[in-house]
Amino acid sequence: MLRALALSALVAVPALSPADDKPAFFFKPNDRVVFLGDSITEQYQYSTYLELYLTTRFPTGNMTFVNAGIGGDTAHGGANRFQSHVLDEKPTAITINFGMNDAGYGQFNPAANKVYVEKTTAMVEAAKKAGARVALCSPNAVDRRVQANFKLYVETQKQFYAPLKDIAATHEVSHADQYAVTRAAVEAMEKDDPTAKVAKPYYDGFHTSPSGGLLMAHAILTQLNAPAVVSDVVIEMGKETKATNAKVEKLEANEKTVGFTRTDAALPLPVQNDWRSMLPYTNQLKDLNYYGLTVKGLAGGSDAKYDVTIDGKVVGTFTAAELAAGVNLGNAGTGPLFDQANAVFQAINRKNDMVRDRFFGVVRYNPPGWLSDLSEGIASRKSKELTKRMEKIDAAQAEVYKLAKPVARAFAITAK
Repeated sequence: MLRALALSALVAVPALSPADDKPAFFFKPNDRVVFLGDSITEQYQYSTYLELYLTTRFPTGNMTFVNAGIGGDTAHGGANRFQSHVLDEKPTAITINFGMNDAGYGQFNPAANKVYVEKTTAMVEAAKKAGARVALCSPNAVDRRVQANFKLYVETQKQFYAPLKDIAATHEVSHADQYAVTRAAVEAMEKDDPTAKVAKPYYDGFHTSPSGGLLMAHAILTQLNAPAVVSDVVIEMGKETKATNAKVEKLEANEKTVGFTRTDAALPLPVQNDWRSMLPYTNQLKDLNYYGLTVKGLAGGSDAKYDVTIDGKVVGTFTAAELAAGVNLGNAGTGPLFDQANAVFQAINRKNDMVRDRFFGVVRYNPPGWLSDLSEGIASRKSKELTKRMEKIDAAQAEVYKLAKPVARAFAITAK
């Protein structure tokens, strides 16, 4: 006979700020976020993965996202367009990711670094004056396995980006030292995969592949104090069930079978197949995508195997010992949770096609000089078009949030 176990109460939806003894997460509810940078930002990879995390983790966050990346750009160019491309969007939070092109792909250039520091500082000051929070992100470390000249440039990068920490401290803004984190990861890859056959985050050594986008997003989010836990459920035979960011109902169990309904306050990231080569270098996402399940007291000895199913679909097979220690289902590439979060991902991609078209087709449009006599009329039309397109983007964003709303799922842990 199955026996009912004690049920846990629903824990509040995860807050964007962690406990008082931990630093606050950079992003906040109702944020209007602008991602500013060069071609790596324009790729819509790391920025989209940041957005995906923020949407699935905080499905009531009500955020808006704008990408203002332009290929070949520098801090000088970013400062020149900061008003029209960033502040005119009325952001509450801005990530600034320049430096790859600024440093010149060669030896350290003190004059170029001086400009980089001055223009980065100017952007930070303008953002603060406008009331927006800023996260200064150093660029990713280049991969010297892919381009031989990057053996020099990766050292230049270290020196060139070093002032960002001081700029952030002086102006009391956030800093994500993406360079240091990604360099350590690439150095580990050099040992594991010296010819970059499997773990290749940057297809040309600096522009991201999808796995590189994950590496960047992980580095940025963890340094901006992103919460690690999606939700967690701990079941121990004969004892009270514990749940974090989840509600457990209809729990019945014996030593060979456990069944319950689980309603989470968030969704795990849908880990893509082309991200998986980076999992060993991103802590298996335990510090970003932990969707936990622990079951203690199962029969059959520590090596006995159990299937974990969600809504009737197997998402993993684990030993009793593994389940007793706790498993992370967040990285499962199958099942209804993955399917739901992946639908969110695809909807974000479709919405971002609209964001890209608005930015390159309308925000960046400037009439030629021979139409200067029509400038007032064109400016009025441009303003109306920007508003019209943003209304469509907002509607698409609302649909994304509908897809991200967690639902009750039937879980079963069954002996094989």
